[in-house]
Amino acid sequence: MSSIEKYLRNCRELTRFCRRNGWVDNTSLRFTIIVESSEELVIDVEFDELLLESSGCEGERIPCSGQVHLFLDRLGRVVRAEAL
Repeated sequence: MSSIEKYLRNCRELTRFCRRNGWVDNTSLRFTIIVESSEELVIDVEFDELLLESSGCEGERIPCSGQVHLFLDRLGRVVRAEAL
C-alpha cells in the first residue's frame, strides 16, 4: 500500500464526496494522479459510500468520486489535503 493510499484511508476530506452521510468504503478506494510535482499532487478519487440499514447491516453502496489536492513534505509524505 502506498503512502498516498494510507493517507486517503484515514483522511476526512473524502467524506465531502459522500452524498447521503454514509461512510467511505476503504476497500473500494481507487485514485489516479492527475497533476504531480515535488510539493503537491492532484488526484481523482473513486470509492463506494456505504449506507447502513436501521438494523445495523450493510445497506446500499453508492459510487462516489471527486478530486483531492495533496500537499507533500520534502520526503514526499502527505501533510495536508483539500477536496476540490
